[in-house]
Formats: sequence, C-alpha cells, structure tokens
Amino acid sequence: MIIGHLRVHEFLENSALKYPEKTALIHDDGKYTYSEIEDLANSLARTLSVCGVKQGDRVIIILHNSLEYIVSYYAAMKCGGVAVPLSSDIKGNGLKSILAELRAAAVIMSSKNEGLIEDADLSNAGLKALIVKTPDKTDLNSAGEVISWDDAVKGDNSALNIPVEADSLASIIYTSGSTGVPKGVMLTHENIAANTESICTYLQLSETDRQMVVLPFFYVMGKSLLNTHFAAGASVVLNNRFAYTASVLKQMEEESVTGFSGVPSTYAYLLHRSPLRNYRERFHSLRYCSQAGGHMPRQIKEELRRALPDHTDIYIMYGATEASARLTYLPPSRFAEKIESIGVAIPGVTMRVVDANGTELPVGETGELAGSGSNIMQGYWMDEELSRKVLSHNGYHTGDLGYIDKDGFFYLVGRKDSMIKSGGHRINPQEVEDALIATGLLVEAAVVGVPDDMLGYRLAAFAVAINDETSESEVLAECSLLLPKYKVPSELRLIKSLPKKSSGKIDKAACSAMIV
Repeated sequence: MIIGHLRVHEFLENSALKYPEKTALIHDDGKYTYSEIEDLANSLARTLSVCGVKQGDRVIIILHNSLEYIVSYYAAMKCGGVAVPLSSDIKGNGLKSILAELRAAAVIMSSKNEGLIEDADLSNAGLKALIVKTPDKTDLNSAGEVISWDDAVKGDNSALNIPVEADSLASIIYTSGSTGVPKGVMLTHENIAANTESICTYLQLSETDRQMVVLPFFYVMGKSLLNTHFAAGASVVLNNRFAYTASVLKQMEEESVTGFSGVPSTYAYLLHRSPLRNYRERFHSLRYCSQAGGHMPRQIKEELRRALPDHTDIYIMYGATEASARLTYLPPSRFAEKIESIGVAIPGVTMRVVDANGTELPVGETGELAGSGSNIMQGYWMDEELSRKVLSHNGYHTGDLGYIDKDGFFYLVGRKDSMIKSGGHRINPQEVEDALIATGLLVEAAVVGVPDDMLGYRLAAFAVAINDETSESEVLAECSLLLPKYKVPSELRLIKSLPKKSSGKIDKAACSAMIV
C-alpha cells in the first residue's frame, strides 16, 4: 500500500473507486458504502464551494461521530478547505475565541449546538456558510442564512477535482496538551498521509479489517482511526455509547470486529466495568487492540493480556497531535519482554533523546523525547513563538522525559512540566499513580500537587475503587508497601468517576479544582 503521496480526501476517493459497494461505515442501524459516502462528500463540497469557501479557508466541524462527520471532514478538503474539528462540548466563549483566531469560512454542526452558536455571537464572524443538521431555526443571531444538511448534500455529486498541494494545510486540530491553553496544530496533507501510511504498515491493515471506534473523531487518535481504515478500504463501526460497555462488546462480536483502540481509561473500564473476560472465547475475529493517549500502568497491561484471546495482539503506542497521531509503537512480539516500553519509532520517523541544548544523549540517560519525520506538524496556528520553542532540527520536542535502552526501545519517565517538588524531593506523579493501581484495589487514579506551607507541595490522589467495600486507608496502606513514605499521597479521595476530557484522558486540572 502506497498512500504517503495522497491528499487526505483521496483516501475516500480511492476506496470508493476500488470498493464502491463495500460497507465503509456501520453506525446504529445504518450501513453506508464507500460510493454513498463519496457522493455525499462531493455534493457537500460543491455546496461549500458555491457558498464561497475556497482553498485554504477553514471549515469548522462540530458534530458527534457520525456519517455527517465523516462526510463533512472529507468534503472540507475536497473543496480545498481546511477541516477544523472541534469538541461538541465546546462552550460559547471558547468557540467565539477560536472563530476569531481562525477567521473560519464555514461551520457545520448539529441542531443541538444552535444555542452554542447564539452564545458565541457570530454576527461579525464573516461566515460564508452555516450548515446545520436538522436545524430548528432559519437564522442564528445574524450569523447568516442557515443551510440544512439535507439541502447541502442533495445536489450535484460529481467531483470538484480541485488541485491541492501536498504541503497545503489539511486540518487544524485544537489540543490543550498539558498547559490547558488550546493550541491549533497545523497538519498538512503530507503530514497526515505519511502518518497514515506508517500506521497502516505496522498494523498490517487491509480491506478485510473492521475497526470499532469509541474515541471521538475530533481527537487526533480518533481521526487516525478514520483515515487509516478509509485509506485501507476497511470498515469502521461507530459506537457512541461506551458508557454501556456491554453493548460495545456485543456489537464487536456481532460485527466481527478485527480491531479496537482506546486510551488507558478505556481499557481500565473494560476490565473493571464490563463483561470483557466473558468474551475471551467469543472474539474470534479480534486481530488486535491498540492503546495510546497517555501512559497505561503495567497492572492494566497485564490484566488486559489475560482478558483478551491469545490470538489478539496488543499494540502499545505513543504519539502526539503535533505528530499527526503516532511516533512509536511496541511490536506485540515484544509485549511481555518490553512491557514498560513505548516501543520503537514507527516507519518513517526518527526518535531521539536530547538534552536541554538539543544534543542527543546515549543509551540509558534521561532527556526529552524528540521525533522527526514527514508527519511532524508545520506549527501552531497564529503562534510562531510557541512553534519555534517546540520545533528544531531534531523535529518536535514532545515535553516528555524518557530514555532509550540498548535494544533501541524507548521508555517514558514523565512530563517535564509535571514533576511535583515536595519536601525537597522531585516526585513523578506517574510513578505514584502506577503504585496506586498496582494495589489491585483501583480502576484508575490521578495524582496532583497541592500547595503546602511546609512541603512546598503535598501529594493528593483521586481514584475510582474496584468495589464499594474498598476504603481510602486500605489503599494507602497497600501503597505504602510499594513506595517510600515521601511518595505516598497525604490524601486520597475515592470518587465514582474521575473527570475526563472529551478525548477520554483524565483531566488533572479538574481534579485539582476539587480540592478546597
């Protein structure tokens, strides 16, 4: 498969030519072929073009995972535009600031977000098109005429065939990272295509694969699931009801799903809040599971290996939005041997461990992980200063600390900006979280630093217990057997669920805000 030279919308176009009647999408009771999705995307691209959306214009998409999202994503690029997916949880003020920053030409959204548009006050936004799925209103605060989704996709479905350069922007993905400040990551067609080809290669994806998607498409990992499987001519099964984990597992069996992907909390809840183990002998088609989106404790990895069928490979992966999704992966054949590792660089990427001056460090020495390759972003939208800080001749500086072993495998130590200084000790919260999970009493845990007059900062932990009988004192007692005293949290709160970002990652800022 050679897709690295393609434009992103050509993933859909080529599969529609090669597999026109093949099911590309399964969502709820609907099944949609590649040719059907291609026709809808062409019609929407023409509507955007007629409205005045031209090459380089930003097209905001505020939709849940759905047929409409997929059509909008590829249509935005078919007309030469730049797809800007945003979380459907975004607030009016957040949208208003992003709109001002982007100077977007169009917004595509659901009627559920009409109140959001009114709150954002788009009267001076200069929109050329506002397309709404099943609109309740014909005018939204002088934002312009509202075009219904049905009207936008019912016209001419022939391709526009607008020439797009490989180094043209394809998408801007907003990420808050560790700072909490939204940053628009600029990804070109070449960036995304290069990463897509690499992922397809090491996962050995083909048209026979069926991917269960529970992660949101606006999140870079969700986006990569869509792009890789459409590039391979495979099928995507959407399930937006992960809160009902049993229904997800049932559908995976019924649809003969071959691949499943999640972040650490996804697997923690599958292991402790679902009948996953009951499906061990029933997942005959499940070829692999992949994990990214942050560090997953060893305890969870080992439990997952025991719960899954022997024939199901586990891929531990590491990456960043700034890398179009992926930087490293741990080959399943080395899973047990290198279980604490994030693996080796993916095809087409070079990884280094560097010091503060950018000098590459030798085996075993801890420094910052930096990755280079065709998948690395062009920079942050409207923020040249920050772009210069994270991009150098070494590529993208991730902000993650780690080291490389003698076999060329990389290991994460923690974030440069997340170390907690307590009583003269520099403590890595990841180490403490791993110890809490290793007690076997918790589903997931988060550790934060709380200002303290004596220590500078003290450690506070929030966690979800496996059962209602578990007590804070019991967990801390077990934790004290695994860690020195100064690393044991001074406070532990057991709660029903940890606050999460829309991507499924634990929101540590929200955890800190719960401390009064």
